Amino acid sequence: MGIEVKNSCKFCGSIQLRFFEAQERMIGLGDSFEYTACQDCGSLQISEIPENLSTYYSHSNYYSFLPLVRSGRLKNLLKTLRIRTFLQSGLQPFSPEYGYWLKKVHSSFDAKIADVGCGNGQLLYELAVSGYSDLHGIDPFIEDDVRLHPHVRLYKKELQEVAFQFELIMMHHSFEHMGDPKETLEVCRERLSKGGRLLIRTPVSDASVWKDHQEFWVQLDAPRHLVIPSVAGMKSLAGQFGFQIDEIEFDSTAFQFWGTELYEKGLTLSSKPEDHFTKEELAEMQKKALRYNREGKGDQVCFYMTKIA
Repeated sequence: MGIEVKNSCKFCGSIQLRFFEAQERMIGLGDSFEYTACQDCGSLQISEIPENLSTYYSHSNYYSFLPLVRSGRLKNLLKTLRIRTFLQSGLQPFSPEYGYWLKKVHSSFDAKIADVGCGNGQLLYELAVSGYSDLHGIDPFIEDDVRLHPHVRLYKKELQEVAFQFELIMMHHSFEHMGDPKETLEVCRERLSKGGRLLIRTPVSDASVWKDHQEFWVQLDAPRHLVIPSVAGMKSLAGQFGFQIDEIEFDSTAFQFWGTELYEKGLTLSSKPEDHFTKEELAEMQKKALRYNREGKGDQVCFYMTKIA
């Protein structure tokens, strides 16, 4: 038996749910799982969390656990110069790995920052070699606690098991892997200092690709994605737990289209998109993704939040 999930929406509390089946498609195991779609706020959730969930995070297959890529002293100096240029001007020379979102949550280089669901810690490593000095990665699926860098420590724990308080908590596509969004926001509130920031990047069910392709949507990602909020669902939940949503930014990519199409062809994500689509087709998909972001119907967003209570 799995862990029982109540038949109500975990975001808005509605009991008006539509049930549907979704298969594991990323690795190609084909296991089937029951999900529900809230008929009021539109959020999605798995009906029963598998007890053996860790088997779907195989380190040999799951992208978050690829080997860490380290850089040398000269490259690290360039990264430090690059990030300071980015934070001061907003310019992004050489497409920085840390992304456009960093400027909006940056307070200082010595801020205590947590990355929840950090995987191999690559993001924190990039921040550390760029000048950040108090970085913590939290992920129950890593093999063990590890000191990744003098300024980066990874913990094989859940967030509630870490006693520190942080000025910024980041969740880069990890929120959807946590089965209880209410508990997640409550723990985040407890672990954030007064006025602390919370960054959640996650798929959202507002996506046109979900509405058009249903269970083949690549970011449904059964059974790893346990909950997928709608924008309305997240707004409802954030207010209940003392968070103000400062900004909602759609940041979806062409992945929503080519990944979904691969699934419809019966292929896994081990398939390279360039083997199935032309450069022109992929470019058109990226243009479409940018248009969808502007129109508020892309398949993932950044929620920028501040603790207010």
